[in-house]
This record gives sequence, C-alpha cells and structure tokens, in this order.
Amino acid sequence: PSAAAQIVETMTTALDEAMGLAGWRPPQRAADDWPGFVSLYSGLRAAARWPADLEQIRLWYEPHLERIHEDATTRRADLLQLEQIGSGYASRERFLTELTLDPPDATSDQAGPPHRDEDYLILSTIHSAKGQEWKNVFVLNTVDGCIPADLGVGTKEDIDEERRLLYVAMTRAKDNLNLVMPQRFFPHGQAARGDRHLYASRTRFIPASILAAFQQVSWPSAQAAQGRAARPEVRVDIGARMRGMWK
Repeated sequence: PSAAAQIVETMTTALDEAMGLAGWRPPQRAADDWPGFVSLYSGLRAAARWPADLEQIRLWYEPHLERIHEDATTRRADLLQLEQIGSGYASRERFLTELTLDPPDATSDQAGPPHRDEDYLILSTIHSAKGQEWKNVFVLNTVDGCIPADLGVGTKEDIDEERRLLYVAMTRAKDNLNLVMPQRFFPHGQAARGDRHLYASRTRFIPASILAAFQQVSWPSAQAAQGRAARPEVRVDIGARMRGMWK
C-alpha cells in the first residue's frame, strides 16, 4: 500500500506521468519487472489500439499469476474471458465505465465434486423417481386436486393409479418422509397483490384413521404466532363493505 501511494503521488506531481514512473525507484522485489510495466503504460498512453490494448495487458500480467494466485490457471481463464468481453465495446473508456458500474460478483472457478451428503437438492417428478431412493423426501401438494390430480379421478382405475403414484413417492424416502400440504392456494388471473385464495382438503389417500402415524407440523408454529405482537382490534362493517362493492 505504501508503494502504491508513492506511485500515485509521483504520477500526480510529475509533469509527465510516464516519465515520472520511469524515474521512480521501485522496491527491490519489483525492480526487474518495473521497466516492462513502465513501457506498457507508456505504450497504452501513446495510442489507443482497442481492443488490442487488453491483450498487451494480459501478456504482461500472465507471468505474475503463479506468484500472486494459488489458482493461476483459473485466473488466466478469467483474463481471457475479460479480454473477450472487452472486444465487444467500442472503446477503452466505455469498457472501463461499464466494468466499474457493474463489476462481476465473483470470479470463475472449476466445478468440484458435489457435497451429496451435505447440501444437495434433487427435483423429480413422481414418475421419474421410480427406482430411486433418497435419505430425505418432500412430497409437495398432497391435497385433493393434485394427488389425486383433477384429471385422474374419472374412474376407479384412475384413482387406483393415483394412489399407486403416491405410494411410489412415499417409498422413495430412506430416513425422513415429509408430506407437504399447502394451507391455501392463490388462483391465477387476479390483480397484482391480489389475496383471493382457497383452501384445499388433504389428499383422500391419507385418511384421518392413519394420521396418528404422522407427526403434524404447521407453519408458522403456534409458538412463533404467540411471540408476535398482537394487532390492534379493528371493527369492520361487513355490510357497508359489501354494499360498496356493488356501487
């Protein structure tokens, strides 16, 4: 940081920035590479040869990657990608402006093996899940209209097939099975921020007689609901509201 501050001060006070850099005495560890950097800077100032400028910068910087970065190969790929992106801009100024205003969130890296035993999510249809097994399984929308589907209750054979599908889904779990039943559904086609909703009944394939075999959990939990600040009571004239809707 101190060397960088000295360089900036030298460039600011010198009559010519390139001459100021050439006359500045770098630290011993940078002495061998300093003339090449000064030459690169002088060449970039003398004439704008965009986007060839990026290639010159990359060629100068590449030999230093092994010393600066542990993942030098990945960083080299980043430079090549940056060079390719820069070629799509009309000028150096435009490229630097866009890069400053919208910098990348992170640099690239090579994909590693997935942590299957830690955080790993697989989305699957019930049909394609046949023959598969997972430690934890979540079966979504276990309500009538989804399981069984609206179009799958025409005949007794259709209902039996829907029941078999739920059986397939439930038996994919090795350790933990979660049947998810939404508390409410919001119909399509309503206005923005619309709150029209409807309730759905639990799938007929999980009758009340076997609910004791399940641990029932709701969200938000009763404890969380009790911890909320109580809303002030507001009296609502339902009749007046209904009449207002038909004016």
